[in-house]
Amino acid sequence: MHSTASASLASLWDEVWGTQPDPDLWVVVATLVAALAVVVPHMPWRIARNAVTIAHEGGHGLVALLTGRTLTGIRLHSDTSGLTVSRGKPYGLGMILTAAAGYTAPPLLGLGGAALLATGRITLLLWLATALLLALLVMIRNAYGALTVFLTGGTFVLVSWLAGPQVQAAFAYAAVWFLLLGGVRPAFELQAKRARGGAGDSDADQLARLTHTPAGVWFFLFHTVSLCSLIGGGRWLLSG
Repeated sequence: MHSTASASLASLWDEVWGTQPDPDLWVVVATLVAALAVVVPHMPWRIARNAVTIAHEGGHGLVALLTGRTLTGIRLHSDTSGLTVSRGKPYGLGMILTAAAGYTAPPLLGLGGAALLATGRITLLLWLATALLLALLVMIRNAYGALTVFLTGGTFVLVSWLAGPQVQAAFAYAAVWFLLLGGVRPAFELQAKRARGGAGDSDADQLARLTHTPAGVWFFLFHTVSLCSLIGGGRWLLSG
């Protein structure tokens, strides 16, 4: 029995950390088109933006923990806004990094996913995404947020366990394309909202107060990270 269990663990380890065949180029392009069809039109974006908010607030939460702050909870709302609350000094490098992590998290996650897919690690990407969503679920403090994260994580679990290799590959590529493309749009939306007199306490405004620099500097950072991630990640996906 011990040898059987060891063999099963070894097989699982090889499956997770091993490489899988790259999908055909047409699959990569088709998932790119599908992601564009979700991100660009207004109606599908209103729904899909919830997934970007998950990554956004998860970025705040993760960096808060990494910088020594105490993460007290995360809330996700039906209007695709969110709130991450942490305790610690209301100033300093940790607070700055935490505030800057929101808009940069989705494109950077997409870039990391593209790096994994470029090396053929489709299963590893799906499992890592599932683990991150489960960890995030523990910190959610409202029903809508819990439902959103549960459904997103459940989708990854179902694909990881029940779908065949080709479906897994298509799903993984579509998810990464969505993060890369969907990571670009929110900062432009926020900038437009501020131009109309709204979102006076946005991440960019908080960073401006924390660093005594114009909010435009932080918008430049958000745009640079998202566009560079899209270009770099897209090249990896298309050449993988």
